[in-house]
Amino acid sequence: MIALIFQLLHWAIQIYMMLIFIWVLMSWLPGAYQSAFGQWLTKICQPYMSWFRFIPPILGIDFSPILALLVLELCSNGLTYIEALLFGVTVYG
Repeated sequence: MIALIFQLLHWAIQIYMMLIFIWVLMSWLPGAYQSAFGQWLTKICQPYMSWFRFIPPILGIDFSPILALLVLELCSNGLTYIEALLFGVTVYG
């Protein structure tokens, strides 16, 4: 049961990372944020992304999504480590 919870958390983090990636790619398409899907993605991604907006754009490039994705990846790795500790599995890598 606990393994299932960890697996669901991993999937949720991976799906959220994909949604953020799609949201970032939509910035290259004019008018993409005004679509129904773009508005939905903005509602989903903007609250988390706002934590990382303290990073100023450098040469017009916003690096805050990279930091946001890195934090999510670290959370995913932390879950893997905690799961390994709970179940006595050795994690390499």
